[in-house]
This record gives sequence, structure tokens and C-alpha cells, in this order.
Amino acid sequence: MALDKGVAAALSDSVRACGDAVLGPRHKSLPPAAWGLTVREYLATNPHLDDLQTPVLTMDRSALDTNRAVMAEWARAAGVRLAPHGKTSMSPQLWAEQLETGSWGITLATGWQAQVGRSFGLDRIVLANTLVDPIGLRWAATEIARDPDFELYSWVDGVDAVREMERHLASAPDGVQLNVVVELGGPHGRTGARGLAAAHAVADAVDKSQRLRLAGVGGYEAALAHDRSPEALAAVRHYLDELTILHQELMAAGRYDEFVFQSVAGRPAGQPTAGAAGRGEEASRPAADSAGDSSAPAGSALDGSNSRTDRVGRRVIVTAGGSAYPDLVVERLAGLADEDGVHGVPTVVVLRSGAYLVHDDGFYSGISPLAAGRAEHPLRSAMHGWARCVSRPEAELALLDAGRRDVPFDLGLPVPQRMAGSANSGLSAVATTSLPVGAHVSALNDQHAFLRLPGASDDQVPVGSVVRLGLSHPCTAFDKWRLIPVIDDADAERPRIVDFLHTYF
Repeated sequence: MALDKGVAAALSDSVRACGDAVLGPRHKSLPPAAWGLTVREYLATNPHLDDLQTPVLTMDRSALDTNRAVMAEWARAAGVRLAPHGKTSMSPQLWAEQLETGSWGITLATGWQAQVGRSFGLDRIVLANTLVDPIGLRWAATEIARDPDFELYSWVDGVDAVREMERHLASAPDGVQLNVVVELGGPHGRTGARGLAAAHAVADAVDKSQRLRLAGVGGYEAALAHDRSPEALAAVRHYLDELTILHQELMAAGRYDEFVFQSVAGRPAGQPTAGAAGRGEEASRPAADSAGDSSAPAGSALDGSNSRTDRVGRRVIVTAGGSAYPDLVVERLAGLADEDGVHGVPTVVVLRSGAYLVHDDGFYSGISPLAAGRAEHPLRSAMHGWARCVSRPEAELALLDAGRRDVPFDLGLPVPQRMAGSANSGLSAVATTSLPVGAHVSALNDQHAFLRLPGASDDQVPVGSVVRLGLSHPCTAFDKWRLIPVIDDADAERPRIVDFLHTYF
């Protein structure tokens, strides 16, 4: 399978450029000895985890690779496409790895994030939010006019939002239209049209718009539930069934026709796509013929075609899915996938899970269907915090040097997993003491963690020793670090630093 040359080159250049970044005091936890060196030069010194200062957040290379492969295969077997939520990491290096494993596109959450992604060469972005910011809309219009092959999908959930988008797109170049996805919400949820009637009203407004083009439906089911209780699962299933109905009704009403059959990159679209009345030979050609390898999403970074403008027509998207209920998304929506348009409008089902790549030792380990104990090939946490004991003011209390500015805490406090060395061994994983049974973090301050040590002896967790912390919620871990060390194996005797991830928050 050949990478799309433009996307591959841009992302590869960005990864190489990261190696040229000069290290300095803005990079938390790096030693002063690294300042002034480039990332590439510092990696050439063969650094290890114990060469860094604490606190520090790390990513485990072996776990990242495993998780990426597990999810790619899971989605392929389920018949859905992946557009991983890039806001989780805001790391172009990780986006590139996900695209290389077959992801259909990258999802982002704000206009500015979409601009970051585009600056690194992304050519298919799902904006899981309504773009009403005037600067963002003008940027989108300019970018679409400059490159008609650029695919940007914005959500929209209200007639008022349609009007606002039209107002700011009024001065866009002639012919420029923004692809929008009607977002369906649910009772007491987050954004999203409340009910089918409201969603149809949005679709009607889009249909009348000269600047917007209806490209599908979508939403976020995890806004309606937070566990795997029967009631939570029922609520998610009901929501996804409503999304199915909305898509089918819009399809039957011909609401997608302008998007699917309009010209691609300024060239006539020819005959309607396979499955529609009057389809032509070019449109009815199987995806495997038009996209090279049938396992590669057409037009993605793994699309084997020479150019996305070679395709005739477009595919509507039905998109849902965080990392909590991807199994239910597949259960309820995968049957809508009809990429060749055999049964009607060509449709691709897009799963937007983002946390799977890193997973965790908290919220997602408890709710994901791909967690250990629920899946034959489970995900495993790739992130860990490493914090040093700086005080033992009481027999059953240790204060660690990691706090709210270093590790996530919104979906669960860090969990102490094991000792990672003593005062004389830095971050080496040669344990000299063990954590007492029941050790737990009870609270975080800005720069301190309160580690409770029930029944601890004086020599357990001595001042200067380091504790490895399991973390919950990767989305609020990455944003605290500009540069994240990647280690070969968090369980190794002495983890080696093999890379650094740059983040853009």
C-alpha cells in the first residue's frame, strides 16, 4: 500500500523537523546538560529515564505500538474506519503513525487545532465541533479554495449556527462550500440537536444554504453515559439507533445528493455513484479497483490511488465514538457502511476514538471493551508518571513532587504502582523497597501528591525514592507537557529513552 505522497511527505517532514528542535529550559524535566542540544543530538547520547529530573511523564513505545495495531485490526474487522481524535495528544508524530496504520483521517476539536493539523499536511480532518469562529471560517474557506482536495468536515447542531456560518462565509470565493455534519445530541447531553425533528430542521437549513453542504450525521454517545451499567448501555444504544434513523431519513429525502454527486476538484462528477439511479461505469467500479488495496480507505494516507481527485462522487460519513463505547458504535452503526453505494448513497462509518492509543490505568481501563479482561488482544496503558518523595512528615504519609500541573486528575487520581528506585538510584527500576498494601494517592496540589501509606515502616518510600504512577485520562495528560519522553519499556530494569513527542496545545 502506498502512502499518499503529499500527506506522507508533509508528516514525515514534520517528524524529522521535531528532531532538529533545540532543547532548553522550556522543556520540563530535561536536565540542564541537554540544553542547547537538538533532540536528535540528545538521543544520540543514549539517555535513560534515570537521566531525567522528576516529576516526569513518559510514553511507552511498546505499548503505543501494540495499541495502535490492536485498534487498527479491530476497526478493520468491524468494517468501520478510524479518524482518531487528535486532540488527545496534539502530537503530529502520533498522528503520522496512526495514518500509517490505515486511519481514514484525523479528528480535531477546534478551528485552531484544525489549522495546526493542516499546517502539518493533514488533508482529511473531522472537526468534532461547530465552527462558528469568524477567523476559523475564513481560514477554512481560503484553504478549500486553495486546495479543493482538502476535506474538512465541521459539525453543526442548530439553525442559528447555520446562519452564523453562512454570515462569515459570505465573502468566501465563489463556489466554496464547507462540508457539514448534522450533530445529533441527547437529553442532558452536551451539544447536538435535541431530537430528530430538530436535526431535520438543521438539515433543511443546510439544504437551503449556498455555503454549506450536508456531508453526513454524527455525534458523541459518551456524553450520555459514564459507565457500563445496563441503564448506561441502553441509553447509548438508543442514541445510536436515533442516529441511524436520522441518516436513513436524510438519505431517503435526497439531502446528501449535492455532496455526493457534485463535481470533485472542479471536474464534472459524471454519473451518480454506484447504487443510485443512472450510475455510470466509473462510479460503479469496486473500491478495490479505484483505491488500489481494498483494505486502505480511499483518499486516506494509505489510499493507493494516484490522487483523490480521480474518484467520482463522494462518500457520506456517519460518525460516532469515543474510546468508551466503540463496541456499541460498531454494533449499532457498522451495518450502515456502504462505501460503494450498492444500497443507496455511498456511506462510510467513521469511529473517532482517541484515547485508545495511550489507554490508561484508570477510567478507560475500567470502561473500554478492549481493556484487559474483556478482549483477547487488550490495550494497555502507555503513559506513566514518575514522582520523587520529597517529604515524609508522618509515618503513613509521603509527599511526592508531581501535582496537578504534571499529571491528570479529572477522571481519577494517580495510582501508585511500584517503587522505581531509591535516593541513590535516580529513576532506575531496581527496587530497593516496596509499597505497603493499600498505598494510594488521596489528593493533589499544584506540585505535590499526597501518598498515603497505611501501616508503613520508616524505610518504605524514603525521601529521594521514586514511585511509578498509573494515570487516568490521556486527554488531560498530554496538555501538561510540551515534550514527552518515549521510553522503550516502562517495565524494563532501566528504561531507555528512544524518542520525544512534541505537543501543540
